[in-house]
Amino acid sequence: MNKIETKFQEVFILEPKVYIDHRGKFMESYNKNSLEQLGIQVDFVQDNQSVSNPAGVLRGLHYQLNPKAQTKLVRVSSGIIFDVIVDIRTNSPTFGQWLGVILSEYNNRQIFVPKGFAHGFCTLAPNTTVCYKVDQYYHPVYDRGILWDDPDIGIDWPITTPILSDKDSKHPLLKYADLNFSIKEPD
Repeated sequence: MNKIETKFQEVFILEPKVYIDHRGKFMESYNKNSLEQLGIQVDFVQDNQSVSNPAGVLRGLHYQLNPKAQTKLVRVSSGIIFDVIVDIRTNSPTFGQWLGVILSEYNNRQIFVPKGFAHGFCTLAPNTTVCYKVDQYYHPVYDRGILWDDPDIGIDWPITTPILSDKDSKHPLLKYADLNFSIKEPD
């Protein structure tokens, strides 16, 4: 597996080795030992999958508060998404900054999203399936979100009129969001 650094020190793009022959392709989408060899140590406890039938579905920006915050490993098994993360660690020098990447069934890339980052995506193809692992179970009491088009964040989404859930259309702006994340200070 190849690890690609991003502008956020804790966020990585992962590229699994893909074996292609006349039958199709094979890859290990997750291997705990491979991640540990890359310096990523996490114990995932749940796999989630979303299917979005039309292109233009936007899900996010989601996170769970501490102590139930989630680390995620996100990939696309069919279709294409524009995947976005936002730094929501209040003492971070990159607080409120975002990163967007294309994840697809064609590039086989994954994004490793640590605690302290809000996450969302929009589908760029119909019948898109997004799979992601989390290291903490879903807890509705800690579930939070940030409005997808917050002008202070300024995400350059590839769509202007997304298909949203009622919940995602009502999230607060970042400046009003409930946050309890910070960067650990060095000892």
